[in-house]
Amino acid sequence: MAPKDQVVRLLIVEDSMETAEQLISTLRNGGIPVRPVRAENAQQLAAQIDEHTPDVILVDASNTSPTLVETVAAVRKSSKDIPVIALIAEVTEKTVIDATVAGARACALQTRADHLQMIVKREFADVTTRRAVRRLENSLREVEKRCDALLDSSREPIAFVHEGMHVRANKAYLEMFGFEDFEEIEGTPMLDMIASDHADSFKTLLRKMSKGEKPPERLEIKASRSDGAVFDAIMQFDEATFEGEPCTQITFRQQEINAEQAAELDRLRSQDLVTGLYNRVSFLAELDKVAAEAASGKSDLTLFFIEPDNFRKVLDTVGIGNADLLLADMAKLLKSQLRPQDIPARIGEFTFGAILSRLSHEKAETIAESLRKAFEEHVFELNGKSVNLTISNGVLFIGEKIANTQNMLAEATTVLKSAQGEGGNRYSVFDPAAQDKADAEKQRAWLNLVKDALAHDGFTLYFQPIISLMGEEGEFYEILLRLNSPKGEISPGHFLPIAEKHGLMPAIDRWVISKAIRTVAEREREGRKCTFFIKTTPQTMEDAAILPWIATQLQAARLRGDALVFEAPESKVVTNLKAARTFQKGLEQFHAHFAIEQFGSGLNSMQLLKHVDAKYLKIDRTYMAELPKNKDNQAKVKEIADQARGMDKLTVAEFVEDAASMSILFSCGVNFVQGNFLQEPEKVMSYDFG
Repeated sequence: MAPKDQVVRLLIVEDSMETAEQLISTLRNGGIPVRPVRAENAQQLAAQIDEHTPDVILVDASNTSPTLVETVAAVRKSSKDIPVIALIAEVTEKTVIDATVAGARACALQTRADHLQMIVKREFADVTTRRAVRRLENSLREVEKRCDALLDSSREPIAFVHEGMHVRANKAYLEMFGFEDFEEIEGTPMLDMIASDHADSFKTLLRKMSKGEKPPERLEIKASRSDGAVFDAIMQFDEATFEGEPCTQITFRQQEINAEQAAELDRLRSQDLVTGLYNRVSFLAELDKVAAEAASGKSDLTLFFIEPDNFRKVLDTVGIGNADLLLADMAKLLKSQLRPQDIPARIGEFTFGAILSRLSHEKAETIAESLRKAFEEHVFELNGKSVNLTISNGVLFIGEKIANTQNMLAEATTVLKSAQGEGGNRYSVFDPAAQDKADAEKQRAWLNLVKDALAHDGFTLYFQPIISLMGEEGEFYEILLRLNSPKGEISPGHFLPIAEKHGLMPAIDRWVISKAIRTVAEREREGRKCTFFIKTTPQTMEDAAILPWIATQLQAARLRGDALVFEAPESKVVTNLKAARTFQKGLEQFHAHFAIEQFGSGLNSMQLLKHVDAKYLKIDRTYMAELPKNKDNQAKVKEIADQARGMDKLTVAEFVEDAASMSILFSCGVNFVQGNFLQEPEKVMSYDFG
């Protein structure tokens, strides 16, 4: 997502000021700060794109001028990267495909505020990222130019090697080996620069590198000049790129000092002289390596940022002259709490950092707490003065999402400031994957709740009357499911997706079917003829054992099969056509019926009835929206009802919310109506379960 509170420059292509204001209000209500402008015609559209470069453009897909196609064409003509979002009234195959063909990057439902907000946030975040990437690419090219200039002016011999061949070398390198121009060695093997008695070992190294193994950071070797002269040299290897391709940067140094002296010099160059820890430059180099590991998927990496609390006041107590002694003692205490493989450093005046790898998040937090406690309990003795201090520690768990050195530094600083803002003497933790973990934990909690409900009858059934407009005999009800929890009953939209993901729907469906059969059988024994509509999932329809099981349940309850109607959404029937057809045919054997929900939502719903002989068609709820005012919806409902009647099918209109709709549905020839306007769902009492 784009940075919080970043203003979205919004262009709305809409001739209605009222509609434009509604869109702006919807976005602002969703917490999206927008700076809107409006275009009513093609001239205004072109001017706004050229003058203001909006971040996002909203255009009604039904606009007659400028149309969606004209809007996209204007953006393309400007050569600017601006996402166009098509506003649609409903999501159908036609609306989405038409918008995509026209060139819209996304579609948003005008009638759903949450959907519109989500799409605008996503597209704004995407375009912000794309623009940032282009800026970084430009910066990278500039940096590469400067690096190239520095490379030529460097007195260190440096070459770039790809698959063992020279692709670039500076003047110092050419002079070292006795060449005048790079063309003399371009494309030649690096092996040519190695003395014959070291050639085999270098070949082995090249083979390992070709398999993806990392080269040593430092290699002592005998090199050979163009005139055959051999000299001792040290090769240093670094990962690099040349013209966008990965390669290896090799720096040559003639060996003028012994290995021990060279190692000591390297150590001194990387060390902070006051504390003996890594200095900032070396620490950042190590952090670059960590970023590369995180980018490749490694997740057991942690970064600590540590500062003493109220350090200025502490210095007033011990004196400026003892500041370095205090920092050195702090470094010793810090190092004593870390493992030998951890990398502590002094990265600021009184700021310490540490890279911890190969440990779990729990262990990292344990170390952070032990570090806090160690400082809290330690007394520093400085030339006759004693001082006690506490620390704040920002703990950053590094993952692929922030696999960038600057991002890691910024996030770790923020976490450190958070710990300090809470009073210090504590550690604060930030895990970029925390939301993912929280979501996973939430899913586990839902899953456990569903499993527990299956084991202990933790569900509740509701039923909603389905009212006949044509005088059909008996009572008709739809069965609805709720999940019991310590905080009350939970609607299925919250837990069924989790259950479906983990394959629990067949078990839940069986629980519902079993209870529904027992309930309707009890009512029939009271002399009430009832028909129950029961929702069915694709997993259940695919279960080969479900039909014999239903038949057995009916026999045990002494219940007629046509008391049950099993229903599934049109979209699920279409995508699971073979299983739905087999299931529907099987229901016929014991006279139970099948219903298709959301009927009319597809491109050719009636064609589906040639494959699945449903008895009931539950008309898609979108046709109920403002039915008394919407002539097109009225015509569609009447068309479905007429065609269904001709095929001996019964129609049900769901989500009926007003009396005016009732009379229209009756005149259209719809057989049944259902909705909260008629009666809200009621709980099936426990005694109904027998």
